[in-house]
Amino acid sequence: MDFGKMLQGIRGISADVCGRMRGLANVRNARRVALIALGAGIMTFGIHNIHQVVGITEGGVIGGLLLLNHWFGIPTSIVSPLLDMACYAVGLVLLGAGFLGWSAVASAFLALFYALWESLPHMLPDLSALPLVAALLGGVFVGLGAGLVVRCGASAGGDDALALSINKLTGWRLARCYLFTDLSVLVLSLSYIPAANIVFSLVTVFVSSPLIDFVVGFGRSDRDETASNVTADGRV
Repeated sequence: MDFGKMLQGIRGISADVCGRMRGLANVRNARRVALIALGAGIMTFGIHNIHQVVGITEGGVIGGLLLLNHWFGIPTSIVSPLLDMACYAVGLVLLGAGFLGWSAVASAFLALFYALWESLPHMLPDLSALPLVAALLGGVFVGLGAGLVVRCGASAGGDDALALSINKLTGWRLARCYLFTDLSVLVLSLSYIPAANIVFSLVTVFVSSPLIDFVVGFGRSDRDETASNVTADGRV
């Protein structure tokens, strides 16, 4: 038996397997990047063409950037990465660096798409006379877009890092942490949005939240565990 040829054959097979694995990893990563980009595009499209036009806000970081955009005129393409970085900095201290990688990719796409939509005229009809329709439709855009991003193991903004950080500090359930950040921003938003519109903002929040859960868990047998593991798993 020629052990040299056998060893050479084993090495060839190993190299072929490694090459195929790298190829699969590259395809999977390319698909993940594409889905993150799609999610970021959907979410920012809805925020720019519905939320900002009608005056319906979101909670969390999205609501925060709309608040700063209104009072200080700072473009959302600038505010978005700044708020995200602030939340990620808190998360880095409290949670470690493991969850940051793909979230940074998502944050870059969010800023790019905000810049794109801001350079174009609004693409949807003005729904100011139909605030309930705007709230429902806006919630769908945010829920679908953010759900795709979170499904890929990333964060659709600093909301996730902030909520996880609050969870780490207080021991509250994660749902309560999200509700705390959302309601805090909505209360501040009363400074420029009529109370009636805040009610419609709550409609948006209650539409987008379960839709995110649905998109993240769609087609997965481990749906109950998905929300807690998705940032570490990132399966698409």
